[in-house]
Amino acid sequence: MSSTGERQYTEQASRESNGTDRNARNHVVIKVGMVGDAQIGKTSLMVKYVEGSWDEDYIQTLGVNFMEKTISIRNTEITFSIWDLGGQREFVNMLPLVCNDAVAILFMFDLTRKSTLNSIKEWYRQGRGFNKTAIPILVGTKYDHFVNFPREDQEEISNQAKRFAKAMRAALIFSSTSHSINVQKIFKIVLSKAFDLKCTIPEIENVGEPLLLYQSV
Repeated sequence: MSSTGERQYTEQASRESNGTDRNARNHVVIKVGMVGDAQIGKTSLMVKYVEGSWDEDYIQTLGVNFMEKTISIRNTEITFSIWDLGGQREFVNMLPLVCNDAVAILFMFDLTRKSTLNSIKEWYRQGRGFNKTAIPILVGTKYDHFVNFPREDQEEISNQAKRFAKAMRAALIFSSTSHSINVQKIFKIVLSKAFDLKCTIPEIENVGEPLLLYQSV
C-alpha cells in the first residue's frame, strides 16, 4: 500500500507461469473477450496492455488471438485471459470461443469510422447470444485521431456512443493505443466490476476529452 492509500498494481506479462508462486497465492483467471469490426485496433490494444508495445503496422487477426497478463493485488494473482476475435465476417463462427465463459466482453469500434460504431448493435446481439452475464464494456479506439475531428463530428459520435452504452448497460471508454490513453484503465474497470471493488478512477464526460463513464452502469 502506498502512502496515498492507493493499491499498487504489480504487473507482468505472463507468457510463462511460475508454479511455485502461483500455488502459494490465491489465483484467479478473468477471461475477457474482444469483438468488433476489422481494422479497429483490437489486437493492438491487447498487445499494448500485455506487452506495453505498439506497432503502427496493421496486424490482421486470422481467427482468434490469445494473450495473458498477470497482475498481483495483495496476496492474490489475477490473470487476464484475453481473447481477440478477427473482425472479418468469416470468423463469426468462432464467436463462442471468445464469448463463452467470459467475465467481460469489450465491444470495440473505431472512433474515426462511424460504420464500426453502427456495427456494435449486431456484435452485441451475437455476443449476448453466447453469454448473457458478461460485463459489457463499449470501447472506442484511435482517440488520438478522433480528437482532431471537427467539434460537431466529435459530438455526434460521442452522443451516439453514449446512447449505445446506456442501452447496453455498458461502461464507455475512449482509448488510444499509440498514445497510451485509457488502455490500463479499461482492465482496472473490468477488475473492479468483476469483484465489486471500489474504483477511484475519475470519470470523464466532456466532448473533446477521452470519455470514461462507468459508475452509473
